[in-house]
Amino acid sequence: MGDLQTRPKSQMSDKEKVRDFQRKLYQKAKQEETFRFYVLYDKVRLPHFLRESYKRCKANRGSAGVDGKTFEDVEIYGVDKFLAEIVEELENRTYKPQPVLRVYIAKANSKTRPLGIPVIKDRILQMAVKLVIEPIFEADFEDSSYGFRPKRSAKGAVTEIKKNLRLGKCDIFDADLSAYFDTIPHKELLTLVGKRISDKNVLHLIKMWLKAPVMENGRLTGGKKNKLGTPQGGVISPLLANIYLHLLDKAVNREGGAFYQSGIKIIRYCDDWVLMAKRIPQRALDDLNKLLKRMKLKLNEDKSNIVNAFDESFDFLGHTFRFDDDVLGRKLRKYWNVEPSCKSQKKVREKIREYLWHNGHKPPQDVANDLNTIIRGWINYFSIKGVTYPGKAKRNLRYYLREKLARYYKRKSQRKCKLYNQGACKVLVSRYGLIDPSKYALI
Repeated sequence: MGDLQTRPKSQMSDKEKVRDFQRKLYQKAKQEETFRFYVLYDKVRLPHFLRESYKRCKANRGSAGVDGKTFEDVEIYGVDKFLAEIVEELENRTYKPQPVLRVYIAKANSKTRPLGIPVIKDRILQMAVKLVIEPIFEADFEDSSYGFRPKRSAKGAVTEIKKNLRLGKCDIFDADLSAYFDTIPHKELLTLVGKRISDKNVLHLIKMWLKAPVMENGRLTGGKKNKLGTPQGGVISPLLANIYLHLLDKAVNREGGAFYQSGIKIIRYCDDWVLMAKRIPQRALDDLNKLLKRMKLKLNEDKSNIVNAFDESFDFLGHTFRFDDDVLGRKLRKYWNVEPSCKSQKKVREKIREYLWHNGHKPPQDVANDLNTIIRGWINYFSIKGVTYPGKAKRNLRYYLREKLARYYKRKSQRKCKLYNQGACKVLVSRYGLIDPSKYALI
C-alpha cells in the first residue's frame, strides 16, 4: 500500500486519507496535552470522510430508523446524491437529527436492554464526527480502558485480569453502574469534550444528538429538555461513554492518589469494569462512591460486590475466572482457570436453538455454513492463547449440537430423514464442513 506519509493524496483511498489525517491529529494531541482543536467541522463534511463513514455504517448493517429507510433504499436513490445532500445541509447549517427509534433487545437474564437506532443520515454523520475526533481522545485515554477503542478488545482486558491475578491481586471489586448510558449528564460530558475541542459547530452537532427525541410506540419523549443519557446504538455513543469514564480511569491510575497507594488497578471495558488489588480497603470504596457521586453516576449495589478470587469465582465479559485444582501426575497444583461463563454457554446454545427453529427447510450445506458463523465467532471470542481454557465448554457445545441436530432432522418430516438415521452432526461435519467445536482451534 505504500507509506501514507510519502504518497500523494490523489493516490490514496478514502480509508487511507482518513487514517493519514487521524495519525496527524493523534500526534498533535499526544504532543500537546492541553491543546484545543478548533477547525474540525470542515473535515467532517469532506467527501472522503463521508464516503468512508457511509461504508463503515453499511458494514455494521443495523435496522432502519424512524424514517424506515434502509441502505438498500439509499443505494437505489444514489449514494453520491445522498451524501451530497448531507454536505449541503452541513454547509447551510440546516442539518437537524431525526428522532431516535427505541427498541428493546433480550438479555441473558430474561430482562431487556433499550437500544436507540438513529436514521442512516444521522449514523453517517455521527461516524464522520467520530472519525475526526476519536484520535484526539485516544491520545488521552488510559491503557486500562479496552472497550470500543481501535486495536483494543475484550481479549486484552481478559489477559490483563489474568496477569493481575497471577501477581496476587485477588481482591476483586466487580462494579456495575446503574443504567450508565441513560444517566451520563450532558453538561459535564460536553465540558469534558470541550477541553479538547473548541470547534463550536462540532460541539453543536454532538449536543443535538444528545438532545434528539426518542420515538417509542409512536410517541416522542425527551428532546431539548433532556439533560441525561446517550442512546445505546448511536454510532458516537461508545466514544462519548469512554470520554466520560476516562475521569474514573485517571482517578484510579493517578500516581500518588488513594487508589494508587493501595495498589489498586482498574480494568475497564466501557461501562463494565473491575478494581483489583491484594487488598481493597474500605476507604478506597468510600473514595470511589464520592467520585461517582461527583460524576452524577450511581453504582448498582445489588450487582457490585467484592470477591476474593482465591476463594470464589467471578465473571467478567462473559468469562469465568476461577482458582482451580490441576492434578499433574501425583502432584496437586493450583492454576487460574479462565473459561466461558455459564451464561455465555447458555447464550450460544440459545442462538443455535433459535436458528434451527426458524430455519426448517434449508439444504445441509446452508445449515452448516450458518451454524459455522455462530460457532466460529463464539470460539474465537473465548480462545486466547495462554490465557483461556475453553476445552470443556467446546465439548459441551459439541454434545449440544449433536442432540439438537438429531431433533432438527427428526422433525423435518413425519418419516425420519436420511440425515437423522446417519447421525446428522457427524454427517454435517464430515461432508458439509460443519465445525466440530471440540476440535476447532485458532490458527
